[in-house]
Amino acid sequence: MLKGKRGVVFGVANKRSIAWAIAKAWHEAGARLAFTYQGERIKENVEDLVGAFGKDTPLYPCDVTSDEQIRGVFEHVGKDFDEKLHLLLHSVAYAPKEALEGDFLSTSREAFRVAHDVSAYSLLGLAREAAPLMTEGGSIIAMTYYGSEKVVPHYNVMGVAKASLEATVRYLAYDLGPKKIRVNAISAGPVNTLAARGIAGFTSMLKHYEEHAPMKRNIEPRELGETGIFLASDFSTAITGEVLHVDCGYHIMGM
Repeated sequence: MLKGKRGVVFGVANKRSIAWAIAKAWHEAGARLAFTYQGERIKENVEDLVGAFGKDTPLYPCDVTSDEQIRGVFEHVGKDFDEKLHLLLHSVAYAPKEALEGDFLSTSREAFRVAHDVSAYSLLGLAREAAPLMTEGGSIIAMTYYGSEKVVPHYNVMGVAKASLEATVRYLAYDLGPKKIRVNAISAGPVNTLAARGIAGFTSMLKHYEEHAPMKRNIEPRELGETGIFLASDFSTAITGEVLHVDCGYHIMGM
């Protein structure tokens, strides 16, 4: 389904990462992928994972708060993929731990800035550098969460940053549409990732979703991978600027 497509994945930290679930699905569907990692601490984990895709799988360092590093990644992508790119996955988010505890009112100016820089502006930075390589059109996918739409206790500034991310998706979809580049977001139900475990009360959140979602269960990483294939494939060529909920229907509930 994705044979001949070339993509770059931002946000793999370990085997539980949502980015890894989507990357595996893309790979199995025939895409050739490159990966990035943020910091030496995570490098070894990512190297071990992407090694399963072959020794020639490109892996680049990238701190998404650095325009210089972002440009460097796409210079390498251009060389490694013969100046052709079709897919980009943005699964990057961060807020200081103290901002994900207590109340939103206590969010510091610095925590607010960092959360928006890493979690929202980075999509703009990546898309700007990716677009010139997407000469045959492309699909850019960002990961978001329902806390952007409704208050989720303790999600705090990350919810506000995800709202910014979703608006960024829409504005990028408008700008890049004439180039046949689609920009969408997947709003995933809670998944037991490294980042999610940093949110106070996350275990209770999983139980709450299971009890209240129409399907009476939590999502599986495999389902995010399959949605990622759909949005990357020619089955979704008329879909852009969308936030697609993959949460067993939780978002439709009022009570």
